[in-house]
Amino acid sequence: MVQKPLLSVENLSVEFTTDEGLVKAVQNVSFDLARGQTLGIVGESGSGKSVTALAIMGLLSKSNARVTSGHVWFEHPELGRTDLLKLSEEQMQKIRGRHMGMIFQEPMTSLNPVKRCGDQVEEVLLWHRQASPSEARRRVLKLFEEVKLPQPLRILKAYPHQLSGGQRQRVMIAMAMACNPLLLIADEPTTALDVTVQNSILDLMQHLQQSHGMSVIFITHDLGVVARIASQAAVMLKGSLVEYGETTKIFQQATHPYTKALIACRPGTSSRPLRLPVVSDFLQEGSSGPQIISEEFTERQKRHQRIYAQKPILEIHSLKTSFVTKRSFLGRPLQHHDAVDNISFSVYQGETLGLVGESGCGKTTLGRSIMRLIEPSGGQVIYKGTDLSTLSVSALKKFRPRLQIIFQDPYSSLTPGMAIGKAIMEPMRVHDILENDQQRKKKVLGLLERVGLKENHFNRYPHEFSGGQRQRIAIARALALAPEFIICDESVSALDVSVQAQVLNLLNELKEDFGLTYIFISHDLSVVKYMADRIIVMKNGQMVEMAEADALYQNPSQEYTRTLISSIPEALA
Repeated sequence: MVQKPLLSVENLSVEFTTDEGLVKAVQNVSFDLARGQTLGIVGESGSGKSVTALAIMGLLSKSNARVTSGHVWFEHPELGRTDLLKLSEEQMQKIRGRHMGMIFQEPMTSLNPVKRCGDQVEEVLLWHRQASPSEARRRVLKLFEEVKLPQPLRILKAYPHQLSGGQRQRVMIAMAMACNPLLLIADEPTTALDVTVQNSILDLMQHLQQSHGMSVIFITHDLGVVARIASQAAVMLKGSLVEYGETTKIFQQATHPYTKALIACRPGTSSRPLRLPVVSDFLQEGSSGPQIISEEFTERQKRHQRIYAQKPILEIHSLKTSFVTKRSFLGRPLQHHDAVDNISFSVYQGETLGLVGESGCGKTTLGRSIMRLIEPSGGQVIYKGTDLSTLSVSALKKFRPRLQIIFQDPYSSLTPGMAIGKAIMEPMRVHDILENDQQRKKKVLGLLERVGLKENHFNRYPHEFSGGQRQRIAIARALALAPEFIICDESVSALDVSVQAQVLNLLNELKEDFGLTYIFISHDLSVVKYMADRIIVMKNGQMVEMAEADALYQNPSQEYTRTLISSIPEALA
């Protein structure tokens, strides 16, 4: 006897009413999920992945979202085969949390900031009457131990802001698992996490799925994660399912151009193409995909000989940056944390120096200390013979156009109420670049075109752009001052793999066109390996090792580096 699927989605269609008209977010999507099976749903932002999950959970906005067709059949343990779309909100509340759990992408916005973590998980148990008030605390402690949270008793009493990103995600997993649901939907649960933390979360989810016999829908834009965790895969594009079946078969014998593109866009660990393929290369009519040309090893050697035969343009000597972690009643410092601890290295003209490590290792603090956006506690930062650490505020201001930084989150680094054209012009005004606003506007329009945007974007606001477009705006703003040296601080970490490929290609093109030098900061070792000439690995504020990118990957000298490399999820293709 063939067992019925736990979940069957049939011809699901969802549309949204917006100011610009009707948006068909999901169109005739169908798939089955067996008991104990993991289905990976993959695609870019806007492909309909999360909307599909929200429709299944009955969490679509009542004000502007509407399911226009389809059924979501769920094998309810008491009610039998039930169409979730036909249930009232009151009926769905009894199912959500009890029989179906969901883990959201950003736990900081999903957890209540003013309630202790333990109380929030207890609330789920009490609401669904799965434990008495006296028993609930004990159950939560057991759950925290099961999801491998360190010091469960401390975290029980902690608020979300007191935990790391990985710990907050484990709390969310514990909350979703509290009532031992039959189905767990995980919506991009590892996207913003370091590769090692991501690896531990994936291990945990696989262990919980097997030990509890749950069915899992795992939503992501990372094909390497799907290849590792899911037995079945569904690829979505513009609201439609374009490929669906066994994960191994899809990755090894992809039939749809979009799936082939997603696989090819991700920087590999075994080759170094001169240009990463992008989705549009594959979706053009009659295209069989681009010809991928890799950099020859001998050419790379020659380029490195030219770069490293010069004098360095940036020299870091024993740089140290400390933060006060504890003060006395009178405000005197009692304890310090060395975020950057006695680091020295050099950077050469035309080089891309990669900087990798987990969150909290000091990468971003090092980058900002070089720029003196954070004041170092000691050491020297010498750029072309000038010691930046001794410059006065006015002298540093004059120096700033030469060194620029691209921040991780362009949305928070752009002013929401300022049109992006003016945001790019503003630093040009501050530093008296060109004679008047007419000349500046002309230059800004040229920069927008150079980073792949249009002239009519000049008067639009940050919220009107996608994540990839906002990152291009941030790059244009950094270029506006004609810098020689740019620090890219996690500038592609939050982007879809396809958009990430476009931005990485752009950064490499700009480097050649403008003669730039980069420090490229990331926790993604495969991206850093693709971009960098040399790589520095950091841990706990210190430099663990530094080597040529390929050599570091092929033969790391330190165990920590080997751990980072082994944590990279690889696609099967």
